[in-house]
Amino acid sequence: MKHIVVIFICMFSLFLIAEEIPSGEHALGSRKYSDYEKPESCKSCHTRIYQQWSQSMMSQAYTHHWDEIEYWELAVPHGDKDPAFKAAADGCNGCHAPLAFLAGDVPPPRPSENSRANESVSCDLCHTITGISGDPVNFNWISEPGRTKYGAKEGLVSPHHITKFNDIYTVADYCGSCHNEQNPFGLWVKSTQIEWEEGPYAEQGVPCFVCHMPKAPGRSAPMAEEGMVAQHIFLGAHNEAKVKSAIEVSIHPDEREIPYDGAVVFQVELFNAKAGHKIPTGSVEDRILWLDVRAVDAEGKEYHLPVDLKGFEGEEYTVASDELAYSDMGFSLGLDNFEGVQRDGVPVGNRIFRMPYFDENGIMTIQQWNTRSFGVDYRVGPRETKLEHYTWYMPDDIAFGDVVITARLYYQKLVKPVADFLNVPADESELILMNEASTTIEVYD
Repeated sequence: MKHIVVIFICMFSLFLIAEEIPSGEHALGSRKYSDYEKPESCKSCHTRIYQQWSQSMMSQAYTHHWDEIEYWELAVPHGDKDPAFKAAADGCNGCHAPLAFLAGDVPPPRPSENSRANESVSCDLCHTITGISGDPVNFNWISEPGRTKYGAKEGLVSPHHITKFNDIYTVADYCGSCHNEQNPFGLWVKSTQIEWEEGPYAEQGVPCFVCHMPKAPGRSAPMAEEGMVAQHIFLGAHNEAKVKSAIEVSIHPDEREIPYDGAVVFQVELFNAKAGHKIPTGSVEDRILWLDVRAVDAEGKEYHLPVDLKGFEGEEYTVASDELAYSDMGFSLGLDNFEGVQRDGVPVGNRIFRMPYFDENGIMTIQQWNTRSFGVDYRVGPRETKLEHYTWYMPDDIAFGDVVITARLYYQKLVKPVADFLNVPADESELILMNEASTTIEVYD
């Protein structure tokens, strides 16, 4: 009986210790900046890994221009004007400037002040995570800073720190703790890890880092043995090569010979051949993926071809138009009677692959914290094929001979009218040609 009591006390003590380590929003102000080593201290041994990290979005999560504009011009003012959103604004830092959040330094100094908030998602933050508190969401990782660093390999020895294996580094929940987000209204405004979990790659045991941290032969440090080393490059939406390789495009007409007064019927196939999540994912409210189809006749005249409508509920948000949206930015910006900016900024009639986010008035928003509902989810899922149909009646001025029809799939990280309105540097709304395909028909008399 005595031994049972001792075991119970020990287990209860461990429970209390675990409970004393806060996570998520409860971790605000629970640590000090000085608890964490600066990335430069890791650089001396992990030189190549440091260089990879320093060029990745992980090192720019707080300093990146769009993140700075969105946080300081929209989220912070919104929280200041409506206290109900203050916690959500502060919570941005849980993933974008986690050391500042843990230190209770919110809002952090602006990036121009070059504080430790600028370390963004740093080496020591990631490698002192010992677990996830519940299902992964809203930065609910548990960080235990100190001399012990954790990772995915067993038996590593370092002259600078203690190295321990932790299986949390081998599962996608680790990524999901920041790449899943619920807003103040309980909506999953980011769900990349959930999308992966519901898809084929989870079933096959292929977690996020297989693609986003691919392994290659090498040494993690000069004193380490040769082996397979995870590349800390975290390639994603801000890497053009990664974006361009994700979706395959093909195009097929029903008939290849069309009379001058007839119509060509064809379909465009889009296959998500690579991504383990939906495309777009992450900041879905910002992203825009769209299909542009054009025909060029034998005399070089170009025609823009709108997509055939399918008739599903909410389809109007998946077909480009000139209507206005994003009017809720006016509250944050202090603009009375603000009507918004153009919703899409792409040629009218093109198919858009998105899931619209709506504010309380049912108007599309790019402010995820202010999202009250979602529209139709018309994104391209992992290993999903979308078929888009087109019916093009020959115009009166069509030239006889070959007509080349080309389908181009474009991607933009931020809707251009929003980017232009908020003076976001152009690279955030640059037009990226993801893929294209062409076919030829012959128009005869």
